[in-house]
Amino acid sequence: MKVMIRIYKTNNDKLEQINEITSNSWIDMVSPTTEEINLVVEKTQIDRDLITKMLDENELPRIENSGDATLVVIDAPVVTEDDEDEYQTYPLGVIMSERNFVVTVSTRKVTVLHDFRHNHVKNFHTAKKSRFLIQILGKTSAEYLKILNNVYKEIESKEDKLEKSTSNEDLIDLLGTEKTLVYFTTSLKENDLVLERLTTGSTVRLYEGDADLLEDALIENRQAIDMANIYRDILSSITGTYATVVSNNLNDVMKFLAGITVVLSVPTIVSSFMGMNVPFGAFGDNPAAWIVLLIASVLASAVVFLWMKRKGLL
Repeated sequence: MKVMIRIYKTNNDKLEQINEITSNSWIDMVSPTTEEINLVVEKTQIDRDLITKMLDENELPRIENSGDATLVVIDAPVVTEDDEDEYQTYPLGVIMSERNFVVTVSTRKVTVLHDFRHNHVKNFHTAKKSRFLIQILGKTSAEYLKILNNVYKEIESKEDKLEKSTSNEDLIDLLGTEKTLVYFTTSLKENDLVLERLTTGSTVRLYEGDADLLEDALIENRQAIDMANIYRDILSSITGTYATVVSNNLNDVMKFLAGITVVLSVPTIVSSFMGMNVPFGAFGDNPAAWIVLLIASVLASAVVFLWMKRKGLL
């Protein structure tokens, strides 16, 4: 994985990448090295622990204050390295310093920050720390909604495929999608707690217009929670239904094989009985006896077959 640290700053309403850490700049850290962490700590005076904690991929969403800096941790969706159709969630930390610095830290390059890096976000200024944080939260909620729409399309496509084939690979593919929804549901609920706490204005100072943007982000996040729960229920219903279908098909095959075994056992019984050392008089000496026995066996098998068919045993 490529290690990097990039520094951005808004000049004349345009985001530019710069080489030095200066006041009102945004420091974007992705899986930073020890040397890069030392540099940022030295230039910004941010508590080192706030940065190093974000190197743990199991870090939970929360808000933490240390000195003159505030760390806000959320879970952001990331495409898995093995399968582009599956997603996991990884922690993204946003550190806002009273010394006019914003630092984002993650172990993976999250797509949520892509539009910020390429200057595609309206009214984005690196100097407006609270607004930047809220915009990141809004983008994260919107990213979840976008991915969930794609997940639903995948579910419909896989359902159509299952109608034609119920192979193990198809069912395992559905389980992969269900795993994505589990990750999303858990992360969205934890993000919701962070957003709810931010709306109080006690942890991060809110300015004019920030409250409305934060409310929009909260609404979208809760919409994503509802969608993830609905799609998860739909997927569970689909997998349960097709598992039942596979089981019923297997039962039908076993019932058919058992019925055929019974039908075919009739000639066997007749031939075994006639093969005993039992005298049958003139019938046993008749050269055409085997034809009579053959016809009798076929008729007996046919009668058993029709009876079982009528009873639904075949």
